[in-house]
Amino acid sequence: MRKSAKRAEPHEYGRGTGVPDPIDVYVGGRIRTRRLYRDMRQEELARKLGLTFQQVQKYESGANRVSASRLWEIAAILEMPVGYFFPPKGREQQAAEGLPDESIELVRLYYSIADAGMRQQLFDMVKGVAAKQGPSRSRRRGG
Repeated sequence: MRKSAKRAEPHEYGRGTGVPDPIDVYVGGRIRTRRLYRDMRQEELARKLGLTFQQVQKYESGANRVSASRLWEIAAILEMPVGYFFPPKGREQQAAEGLPDESIELVRLYYSIADAGMRQQLFDMVKGVAAKQGPSRSRRRGG
């Protein structure tokens, strides 16, 4: 069995350490991001999964690991491919960072603007402001 490249020290996180695996935290963060983007409450996702909202909280925080079959269900409910929930290749180091709440809210609000012309004007304005700030500010997350 080949060792995972992300595990420098096998006992620094995971079961029994009190520290969740960074990949579990990332997966949970992606569940939360997509749930918020869809304007869905934890209770609604939990009900669709047949769970308590506390279990969804634990998944989203990375405190509890999401099984493959459960992630398959979550992906179907949130209408995303399973691969969406994992970090891009080479980005394992950034796995636990996630998106700030205001970024999620901004994207959700942006897509709630019904007028496509108004959305484009807002996009152009934000793009212009970011360009004036310089590349280090506008690409802060390393996209």
